Amino acid sequence: MSKINGNEIRPGNTLEHDGGLWVAVKVDHVKPGKGGAFAQVEMKNLRNGSKLNERFRSADKVERVRLEQKDQQFLYENDGMLVFMDTETFDQVELPADLLGDRRPFLQDGMTVVIEYYDTEALNVTVPQKVVCKIVETEPVVKGQTAANSFKPALLDNGVRVMVPPFVGQDEDIVVNTETMEYAERA
Repeated sequence: MSKINGNEIRPGNTLEHDGGLWVAVKVDHVKPGKGGAFAQVEMKNLRNGSKLNERFRSADKVERVRLEQKDQQFLYENDGMLVFMDTETFDQVELPADLLGDRRPFLQDGMTVVIEYYDTEALNVTVPQKVVCKIVETEPVVKGQTAANSFKPALLDNGVRVMVPPFVGQDEDIVVNTETMEYAERA
């Protein structure tokens, strides 16, 4: 672990603060008319998901934590626990399904995900940014509806609803961006 100054905190940095592990979500550098500059940091606890707003002056020292990232393959789900296998050592690890949050429906059998570890504790699971899904239900194509910004709702095979362009039909495979939960392109 390395100590960094308060003004060196960037979004995405993992910090050890008040005995917990926090990820910086948003950082605003503020220079008031009177007094010294500071960084207003919005942080999210990696263990319980709580949020915290904290001010760090440039003279403040903060512990920056480096998380170990490992590629792991999703095997199956068992009683709300997801089972992953390390692709190098073939060790299996069970993690709670709520660790994925609203990205859980995009997890598919055999998919390789990135799990971030602090020592031996798994803190975060990242699914690939783009995932191929099949449309199970959508409105039929309407002839002449070619307006640039017209989208229609579609239900995917994993139960997620997304907005798709009018030319995409039922039973087609599409690529979905898992970060924005939006249609990206046809598969």
